[in-house]
Amino acid sequence: MTVAPLATWGSPCVWRGFSARQGEFDGFILKIILPTHARPGLPWVWKTEFLDAFANGDEALVHSGFHVVHLEVTDHFGSPKAVAYGNALYSFVTTAFGLAPKVALFGMSRGGLWAYNWAAENPRKTALIYGDNPVCDFKSWPGGLGAGPGNLESWEKCLAVYGLTEAEARVWPDNPVDRLDVLAEAGIPILHVIGDADETVPVAENSHVVRDRYRALGGTFEEIVKPGGKHHPHGLPDDPTPIVQFIARHTSFHKAS
Repeated sequence: MTVAPLATWGSPCVWRGFSARQGEFDGFILKIILPTHARPGLPWVWKTEFLDAFANGDEALVHSGFHVVHLEVTDHFGSPKAVAYGNALYSFVTTAFGLAPKVALFGMSRGGLWAYNWAAENPRKTALIYGDNPVCDFKSWPGGLGAGPGNLESWEKCLAVYGLTEAEARVWPDNPVDRLDVLAEAGIPILHVIGDADETVPVAENSHVVRDRYRALGGTFEEIVKPGGKHHPHGLPDDPTPIVQFIARHTSFHKAS
């Protein structure tokens, strides 16, 4: 397979002191952050939402040799349309640039919907999932059909992009919390960083459901709990090393073909 150097694609830019490339892909802005010294096999992390938010973990990943990829698709809430964009993105970066054949998925907040739903459709292409206060059931957020407040504007957008009525959404069978069996069968490890007082994405309706169901299925689920932590700030502001170590541990054996 002939691959092109990333330095020949798109336009050069700088992201938080790191070299990056930026260009249009499928009508959206695609940004690829380049490590100074890439790890063997060219492992990469796809941050599905909010590249510039709470980014000290992203910086640590690039510093340690990971490419970080972000496609600026918003308001798709992990819908089939979002999964299709993710499929095209995956094919592009692995074929054109030789990035590793298994991706580390990073779902922050609503990005959890996209990360989990893409993984459920592509388990053999998924190295791991890192969820950071992730949304794992759209009925919880943006729907607000449980303990949390939800977000009416986002809920209307979510229903529209899925093509659902609210009645249909209430019984929708393909939220991340409903699709864990295929991930467990594939042996995909999961890490969640959780603020246990999250007021926006209630933990009991999202991360705790994933944790309990995934472990019951025999899957590997690790969690880092921030006692009293709210939805913000995300990540581990003092030291993101445990996140980097988890991702490194579960990508080191995936070599590019």
